Amino acid sequence: MKFSKFISYFFHPINFPIIGVILFFLFIPKFIFKPQEYSILTIIFVVTYIFPLILLWLLKRFGLINSYQMVTIEERKFPTLLFISISLFIGFWLFKSSVVDILALLFFGYGLSLISTSIFLYLKLKISLHTMAISGLIGFLIYYSYYYKINLTPILALLFVIAGLVASARLRLRAHKLNEVMLGGVVGFTAQFIVYFVYMM
Repeated sequence: MKFSKFISYFFHPINFPIIGVILFFLFIPKFIFKPQEYSILTIIFVVTYIFPLILLWLLKRFGLINSYQMVTIEERKFPTLLFISISLFIGFWLFKSSVVDILALLFFGYGLSLISTSIFLYLKLKISLHTMAISGLIGFLIYYSYYYKINLTPILALLFVIAGLVASARLRLRAHKLNEVMLGGVVGFTAQFIVYFVYMM
């Protein structure tokens, strides 16, 4: 049980956007000025990680959520809308640049995933944000590696193993039912390819 809790916290959904950005800059074959790269990384880290952490702390402090895992459907509604706004904001900001427009798709994909998640919440279905986040990153890296002709097989293999651990942890902690875990994975993965195919049209 302790291991499952560690996996759930260590691989929290909030971590995956910045992981995706770091991997993007590590392997992109194009030349990007380092100051520009560091600026993008810093802004995305603050907007997608620091700001949400502060907001989640405030929500918990004022009793609007009971835990950072946001167990109930009602607890998830406002934070989900917040993360939709953040994802789309970052996506449009990055898309203006011809250098990192592919990276924008990661955030558009997450935005679409979260919109789907929000719809499911109003249908009284709490899909797993953990599996949605990691499967979204996997989907992004698949078309990212295809687009730039990069071999990311070892990283993708590792992420598939981590995805299995995350899914198992969420089930072991009884945070989600099997259908919610699987649906999270499908939504996260599918949304990434939807935005990629739209981009390529």
